[in-house]
Parts: sequence; structure tokens; C-alpha cells
Amino acid sequence: MKLHKIPALLLAGSLLLATGCEKDLLDKTNPNAPSTSQFWKTQDDAVKGVNACYSGLQQFACYYRSWHFMAHRSDESFSQSPFVALAEFTRFITPDNNFFISSFAWNDYYRTIFRTNQVVTHVPSIEMDAELRSRLVAEARFVRALSYYDLVYFFGNVPLIVEEPVVTTRVKQATPAETEAQIIADLQAAIPDLELSYSDAEKGRATKGAAQALLAKMYMHQHKWAEASALFTEIMGSGQYALVSNYLDNFTDTNENNQESVFEVQFTGAVLEVGQGQDNASASESHDRPNFFGPPGPTFADVQPRRWLLDEYQDSTVSFAPGSTKKHMIDPRRDISIIHAGNPDKFYGKTFKEWGWNSSQQYWRKYLNDRTRENENFTSGINHRVIRYADILLMQAEALTELGRMEDALPLVNQVRARVDLAPKTGSYSQEDMRQLIRSERAKEFAGEGTRWFDILRWGLMDTQAGIDELKSRDPDFGNFRLGVSKLLPIPQRDIDIDPNVHQNPGY
Repeated sequence: MKLHKIPALLLAGSLLLATGCEKDLLDKTNPNAPSTSQFWKTQDDAVKGVNACYSGLQQFACYYRSWHFMAHRSDESFSQSPFVALAEFTRFITPDNNFFISSFAWNDYYRTIFRTNQVVTHVPSIEMDAELRSRLVAEARFVRALSYYDLVYFFGNVPLIVEEPVVTTRVKQATPAETEAQIIADLQAAIPDLELSYSDAEKGRATKGAAQALLAKMYMHQHKWAEASALFTEIMGSGQYALVSNYLDNFTDTNENNQESVFEVQFTGAVLEVGQGQDNASASESHDRPNFFGPPGPTFADVQPRRWLLDEYQDSTVSFAPGSTKKHMIDPRRDISIIHAGNPDKFYGKTFKEWGWNSSQQYWRKYLNDRTRENENFTSGINHRVIRYADILLMQAEALTELGRMEDALPLVNQVRARVDLAPKTGSYSQEDMRQLIRSERAKEFAGEGTRWFDILRWGLMDTQAGIDELKSRDPDFGNFRLGVSKLLPIPQRDIDIDPNVHQNPGY
């Protein structure tokens, strides 16, 4: 799906306030950008408007860059970045309430939400193909739900805007429960009108399965296991998804939007007129994560994996032909996920030793262009996989375990393991043992993908001192974690100063 950016003045989402005697200055018509009243007239306008919603997810502080820093505050990552403010951010030291990551994220997510609100407001009244009209509104609802999903689990108490605002609009700062309810309502409304799949030209749009998966993830956070499991069952039975045979295909640009992809944000490596991640019709639509998450030299090496995660892969047993005596081989997902001294591959044309990297260090490998480039820059074209079918299988296993159905959960875990030729787990598992098996499997399957933050949230590990102690045993940075504070990011102070209805999160 080609995401054409449309005029920023129409969809930027910033409400400019002005006063003065010469009020007619505000009534000038920009000949280069249509107004809201001029734009929402045709089917083509509707399609462009929805494309702009998806384009919002490509912005600087969404999946282009900042989302990855926010999600990698979990126990699987740490930072030794020379950019001290960034390193401290990942260590739960956030003295500046306007630190660029949280501040930009706030702005870019609400810009995206503003676009979705315009679609939901205006597209239903456009005379056009009725089925397409309903689908486009459903797509906008999905993007709005995904945006609020990220906002509520990064910031907690956020303004809940679901209508097109005007200059005087002031909205309530919603509780997390109220925002979750809106996410659920949007997804429930979207599911009936979304397609099961799209043509090659339209791939990348939200499908019925994507909305069902995000809704199921919401239910998982609410511990509504039966409701989540029912949705996972429907997704698995749809015939639309399967694990790809090559695990690596989930993290390169050679097999994007494949059968394992439930939803991914589209990026392209094409270099356009201006910089990346910007809200500009001429800006490149590239993915900047690789430039910050790889090894030193080819990348900035701002975020690295913890050693415990590398060691976690040593506990698996690779399956071999009957009668083979080989056992306790390394899980092959390790070397696809992590660059380390024992990884025999070449990275950007050289081995670990040839680069002269510190043998005690390890670096993220997923989403890198190390097989095709000599270094990273700001123009990676690799799509970000937001939800994969492997996630559906392992979340279904988790839901079934919480329902006491461990015997039904185990085959799903083994299905994910079999893809990388790991021997199946056998025997009878208690509920707690199955929980730990699934958590270990998720750590290895989704290492470096940003899902870990949402996992430890769902598991409640940041809600008690015992949970923090467990996290701290793997990640010393959790020694800085303040219960009741650090789970949420601070709301940018400038927004608090602008709107008296917006209040800071506790502890900041």
C-alpha cells in the first residue's frame, strides 16, 4: 500500500490560537492546501484521508523511532548511549517532563488520532461506494485504537479525543480504564467492516484479523482470558495466517506482509526530498530503528540486549533424526536476534572479531540491514511487524493456561518451536510451570521486537515490589524503578501548561 501524504495544514492536528485586531488575517485561504470543508467530498478524498492515518504511524515518535526507545525500557534491553538523556530515559531516570521522546510521542500520536477523527467524522457523509466507505471508517478506527493502545500503556492518563476538535475544544483526561473501553469500542465497531485480506496493491491495510488480534490483546491486559481466547480461536481458524518457514523473513524487507504478518507498519527505503519521519509530503517514509539498535560503527548502538536473554537460548534442544546423539544445541533464533562474540555470521561484511567489538558485549540484530549494507543510515525500508501470527499462538497458549487448560496450550508452544526445528516439550505441566515455559518462549521468539514491555505490564511485574525484584535480577536498571510512578511516562509539561484539564502523572 502506497501511503500518499496529503497537505499538512489539513491533517496536522495542531490547533493554532491567535488574537488581535486584524481578525481577517485568520480568514485567508491557502491556495496550496484545501480546508476541511473543501476536502471531504469524494471517494478519492476518503481514501487519501485514510492513507494519511497510516502515514501517521510512520512519524518520528511513533514506529519510525521513538516507539522503540519507549518499548525497550523493559528488562531485555539497556543503553550505554553517549546521549546521556537517552540512556537515563531507559534507566527510569526522567527528570525532564519535556524530554524529546515522550514529548514527540505525545504530539505525533495525537496528530495521528486527529486524522482518524476526521475520517470517522466526515467519510460517512460522502456519496461513494457504501462497502468501501464502511471499510475506510473501520480502518481509521483501527489506527485510532492502535494509537490509544500505545498511549495508554506508555502514559496511562491521557486526553481521550474521539471527535474532530475545534479551537475551543477541551476534553477530559481519561483514566486508563476509560481509554481501554474506547479502544475496545473502536475495534468492535471496526471488525465487521474490515476485509480478511487485500490485493497485493492494498496490502498493509488493517484486516479483520488485525482488529481481532488487537482486541484480544486488550482483553489479555484486562485478564479476560475467555474473551481473548475466543478471538484467537477465530483468527487461527480463518485460514489467513501461518508461520513462515524461515524465521528471518519476519525482519527483512524481502518477504514483507507475508502469511505470518497480522499487521505491520509500512516503510520504504526510497530517498525523497527532505528528512525522514516528518509530517511533510516530500519526506521519506523510512524506518529509523536499525540506525540506533545495532553494533557500534555501522550504527549508533544506543540500545543493547541484556546478557540473560542471550543465555536464555541455551536451554533449548534442537530436534534431529531418530537415533541422533546430538543434544542441547543452541536455539537458532539466538543468532538471528542478537550479535555476539559466538555468532559465526558476518555483520556488514565482517565478523565480530574483525570489527574488534568487545567480546563481553552483545547487540540487537533484528531489523538490521547487515546482510545487504556496509552500515545503516536513516533510510531503512524494512517494515515493522506490530503483530505476528507467532504472537497469536503464544498468547492463545497463555490465555488457555490461565483458564487451566495446559494440555491445550502446550501444542501451541510446540508449534512455534517446531518452526526453528526445536524438539517439542512433553509431559504434564502445572499452571505455574506452563506460565514460565510460555514466558521463556516469548522472550526468545520476540526478542528485540518491543513486545516485552507489554508482556511484563500484562504479567503485573511492575505492580509489586516482588515483581520489580524479579525484573531487577535480570536488569539492574530496575533498581531506579519507583512503584506507582515509573510504569508511566511523564506527560509533557507544555501540554499541562496549555490545558488546565491535563494533569501530570503521579510522582513527576
